[in-house]
Amino acid sequence: MQTPPIPTNETDRIAALHALNILDTPREERFDRLTRLARRVFNVPYVTISMIDTHRQWFKSVQGLTICQTSRDISFCAHAILFDDILYVENALKDKRFSDNPVVVGDPKIRFYAGCSLNVNGFKAGTFCIFDKKPRPFTAEDHQLLKDLAILAEKELAESPPIMTA
Repeated sequence: MQTPPIPTNETDRIAALHALNILDTPREERFDRLTRLARRVFNVPYVTISMIDTHRQWFKSVQGLTICQTSRDISFCAHAILFDDILYVENALKDKRFSDNPVVVGDPKIRFYAGCSLNVNGFKAGTFCIFDKKPRPFTAEDHQLLKDLAILAEKELAESPPIMTA
């Protein structure tokens, strides 16, 4: 398994992520609506809007899983934020970066993954991703649809009012 490399702008990226004041906030219908739509459009069991923090991947919205975060070192999404375009893995068992990853060899047995970076304030805060238990192709139309959904998620993140704490 390849641990995801740390982006060169990591300090600034993490500061921008934390400035969103979104980590560890409750689920919101405006994000869940997008992940439900993606699950239906792509006919996949799993969809997340993930924020890549220092040591974890935290899910602002998740469909198909009961967890709200994973370790960053096993995260496909931590790899995806390194790409300007979509990271697509047709069959994780055949990809040396992921073939022995715990979420590939164990539950949820990820085979297919596609993740699009979420850019907010010039930094890749996280991803909009879909994944499946079976390998599958990813067409040009799929590519555009995932990008469109990611853009909608970015707009929601950009419009998030800061959470006020006492």
